[in-house]
Amino acid sequence: MNSLWAIASLVIKELYRRKDFYVLFILTVLITGLFGSISIFNDERIVRYLKAICLLLIWMAALVIAIVTTARQIPAEREQRTIFPLLAKPVTRAHVVGGKFLGCWLAAGIALVVFYVFFALLSGTREHTWPIANYAQALWLHWLMLAMVIALTLAGSVLFTAPSSNATICFIVTVGILLVGRHLNTVTLQLREPASSLVSVVYYLIPHLEFFDVRDLVIHDWPPIPWSACALATLYALAYTACFLLAAWWRFRRQPLN
Repeated sequence: MNSLWAIASLVIKELYRRKDFYVLFILTVLITGLFGSISIFNDERIVRYLKAICLLLIWMAALVIAIVTTARQIPAEREQRTIFPLLAKPVTRAHVVGGKFLGCWLAAGIALVVFYVFFALLSGTREHTWPIANYAQALWLHWLMLAMVIALTLAGSVLFTAPSSNATICFIVTVGILLVGRHLNTVTLQLREPASSLVSVVYYLIPHLEFFDVRDLVIHDWPPIPWSACALATLYALAYTACFLLAAWWRFRRQPLN
């Protein structure tokens, strides 16, 4: 456990020494502030549009931070030749994979807290309401979604040599699932065999990241979803995360370091 935390703490320190998080946070604040300063015929619904824009920016920034940070972890260790002294210590490859995942996930979680605190302050000053339960659920589900994305990216980092290739592929896969994943089951009704069966298999195999997108809940001030549903979503995310991490460890264990 000490080895995992030591590796994770290095990842967290590395992220906040870089400028990625600060640039994305400042851009989110500036763009949201710009839209917030616009008043269209004193329409009260502009607050909902502002919340939607802010949450979209938060989701985009979180994906950039999670994928880019994770994609460069193991390739950077190899390129800088630091993987050899790291594994020369009482550290296994499973420790490396687990520590890198934990560090990236915790770093993404800290960034999410900062983003959501800003969002809560922005929304609260506009609407004078503080639906803490909604924010807590949105933050938790968002963080779980990032766990799957980070684990997937980590698995990709032991398959693709270039971090840029891995990051690009993971971006395409993640955005594709978020935009199209929920509609695949409907698409199968319009296809012939064997394409219909193939798409159905893909539908049931992919991690449905869109399950964790509850932005409408926050934007429209709907009641919180049942906590039992959050518990099921947690188990769902942990299962896929474990599968991706297991695949990353298995491939990394068989890979030569040079």
